[in-house]
Amino acid sequence: MHTIPNTPEVEKELLDAIGVQRFEDLLVNIPKTFLEKCRIHLPEPLSELEVSRHLQNLANQNSNTENMVSFLGGGAYDHFIPAVVDFLIGRSEFYTAYTPYQAEVSQGTLQSIYEYQSLICHLMDMEVANASMYDGATALAEAAIMSCGITKKDKVLASPLINPGTMKVLKTYLSNRNIEIVLLPDKNGQTDFSTLPELIDDRVAAVLVQSPNFLGAIEELTGVSANIHEKNAMFVLSVDPISLGILKSPGGWDADIAVAEGQPLGIHQSFGGPYLGVFSAKKALVRNMPGRIVGQTVDVDGKRGYVLVLQTREQHIRREKATSNICSNQGLMALAATIYLSLMGKTGLKQAATLCLNNSHYLAEKISSLKGFRLPYGKNPFFKEFVIDTPVSPKEIIAAGLKENFFAGIDLGDYREDWKNHLLIAVTEKRTAQEIDFFVTFLSKFQA
Repeated sequence: MHTIPNTPEVEKELLDAIGVQRFEDLLVNIPKTFLEKCRIHLPEPLSELEVSRHLQNLANQNSNTENMVSFLGGGAYDHFIPAVVDFLIGRSEFYTAYTPYQAEVSQGTLQSIYEYQSLICHLMDMEVANASMYDGATALAEAAIMSCGITKKDKVLASPLINPGTMKVLKTYLSNRNIEIVLLPDKNGQTDFSTLPELIDDRVAAVLVQSPNFLGAIEELTGVSANIHEKNAMFVLSVDPISLGILKSPGGWDADIAVAEGQPLGIHQSFGGPYLGVFSAKKALVRNMPGRIVGQTVDVDGKRGYVLVLQTREQHIRREKATSNICSNQGLMALAATIYLSLMGKTGLKQAATLCLNNSHYLAEKISSLKGFRLPYGKNPFFKEFVIDTPVSPKEIIAAGLKENFFAGIDLGDYREDWKNHLLIAVTEKRTAQEIDFFVTFLSKFQA
């Protein structure tokens, strides 16, 4: 909506009609101390050229992965994005982050979502996928709620090695629904599933697992699904979508619901969002899925068309029957992922995943040869992310790295006391041998 400025004369006429002398008289019920804190003290007006320069100078103060080498991970990764992704999603007919309410008037929008759903089903090896969620964290939380709704149970078991940010969202979503979260034990950087049979009681609706987990380790999931299903609970698996180029799919592990953070699929890190929540499930669960699902049909003339076949949201159904929140998808980000997956194909995704695997293992081997550095979970298989035990504080290494124009990783001590002096490092297909070797040389300065 365009701003409609009022002239002083019009403003006076409005205030007279209301019965006050000035705008501030409308705020008399608000405490002055609060008003002063909220008051915006704007500088003198600037010309368009001056404003443009000022904003550019502010933007230049940011550090980002476009002009710095990044070994950051923890849920957002510096993957290669083909230029055509940004070009296509920037077209005016696509450039909206939201699906139209009357989507049937836009067959192109519906087809793009249908193609996205189809690609996600192939990627995750699942039978149905929705039009997307906000992000990976909300997707996992919605999966937990969906599981409780299906099983009529009020407790979930969760791996303690789920991304801490995701865990906070999960607790927030479940806190007012009287759903209990019980954490499984972890051992040597992986989830300890040995206690699973005894922890799954009659109240457990689902077991939530992330693999690769927050520490980068690939979880050993053999037999996990069978133990869960034996107790009439559901298996919810969160994955790295790039890893599926070479790792076993959620469908291969017999997951009931599979979710992911879709940011690696052609979406910029963008200081934390918008991202993409990937949500898929077995076909038998389709009517319990949150969000929207697009289907393909034919019209009265026999021509192919696309429609919203399921949209059990507050706008379309009684609130107590709704299966999701009011806004439940990221249309533009889903389109970016669709274009990315279409461009990469099976071969390209496998190549990207293999490069991540090779680069990360090459770096891990090099770092572990430095005096004072070690892999605390050395025997754990990992994909593109791993933990290094450092001889000095990770914060010291990170701060020094910024001066050298790169991001050295994440200090895990900020999350758990027993992770003190642990540095989480991620290596994507974008990292060159020169960049990796430079990082090793940089770390050698901190040898014990």
